Amino acid sequence: MFGPVLSVLLMGMLPVSSAPSLDQAALQNLAIAAPLPFTGSASTMLELSRRLSSSGVLIVDLQSGQTLFQKRAAEPRAMGSLAKLMTALLIVEQHDLGETVTVPDGIERVKGSTVGLASGEQYAVGDLLTSLLVASANDAAVALAHFHAGSEEAFVTEMNARAQVLGLRDTSFANAVGLDDPGQRSTARDIAWLAAFVLRKEPLRARMALPSASILSYGSRTLSFRHTHAMLGEGGIIAGKTGTTDAAGQCLFSLVRQGGREYVTLLFGSHNRYADMRAVLAAMEEMTF
Repeated sequence: MFGPVLSVLLMGMLPVSSAPSLDQAALQNLAIAAPLPFTGSASTMLELSRRLSSSGVLIVDLQSGQTLFQKRAAEPRAMGSLAKLMTALLIVEQHDLGETVTVPDGIERVKGSTVGLASGEQYAVGDLLTSLLVASANDAAVALAHFHAGSEEAFVTEMNARAQVLGLRDTSFANAVGLDDPGQRSTARDIAWLAAFVLRKEPLRARMALPSASILSYGSRTLSFRHTHAMLGEGGIIAGKTGTTDAAGQCLFSLVRQGGREYVTLLFGSHNRYADMRAVLAAMEEMTF
């Protein structure tokens, strides 16, 4: 009945005021499914809200854009390593996976979650994307940013420009990693929209579904790691990404497949993201479609 853009707007995935800046070329091929005949009980939704420690929550049907549940989903806040979704999107949109990345000097000083890259080593773009999305590697994010733009600062400028094109009006980036910064903010709704674009890139979707992985430098050094999403494969969770900082708390993006449909779920500011995610899965099982 409705055109693709209007369907997304009506389903609440995207603020109307951001529509003029949408990536029109990408949207031309964006298929929008019919809305779900959703009859989830109010008591189930109320009980879910009471059980969650997360301060921001969103559950969206990926095919139609229909919001099934939300809690302060439009409130800007720190996002932790969910920022790496934009880092990955920029890289896969503009580079071949087989291109060679030389790890920049000083990479050993990168803080937080890393896979132990060494200055001067060389890796394929695809391997660094794997470490970025599976191990949430900060050193991989910095290496890719320098490779693409010459510096992290220049890369961040492109992240913010891409966010504007995608219509992420409540999102701003200050680094490629997700570290806390007053200029690093987003909402559950914006990240859900970003995730919808990321999931259309098969190399990224496939990597976020890997429970573990190994990469090999061109100098034949092997790095092995496990996915930071501890619930991958549980309860229909087929892909995901974590994020954790002091300001963001525990954040979690999960792609859930149930009843032949796929759902994007976002948890922001959780005190126990996996207990919250299990509560979400239990509530989804009680919903009827």
